[in-house]
Amino acid sequence: MDMDNQQTWSEFRDLVTMAPAELEKWLKTPESRDAGQHQGGGESTGHASGRRIVGILRTRKDDLSDADYQHMRKVVGYVRRHLAQRPSGDITDTTWRHSLMNWGHDPLSGKGR
Repeated sequence: MDMDNQQTWSEFRDLVTMAPAELEKWLKTPESRDAGQHQGGGESTGHASGRRIVGILRTRKDDLSDADYQHMRKVVGYVRRHLAQRPSGDITDTTWRHSLMNWGHDPLSGKGR
């Protein structure tokens, strides 16, 4: 594995704080489907990304494709940018948190705080 992919893997694993089953369960909720930008009334970008993240998390590291690493870099960039926009106050039931969770990061989880 080259150094870029190794760094991507490490950053992705640090920022994606939800387990595959936990993310799958979240993606079935109305809050998940309502969060994020919707193209033409369809599925939001983050919701589609969440489904892809589940697949990546369930794939052996040695079996990840270049496209998987490209998506992982997209996830890392999104999560970092979104974390920098944290609103003040209680974030428990906010669109901000729900959007992050669609991308596999729960800011209220113990991992990655």
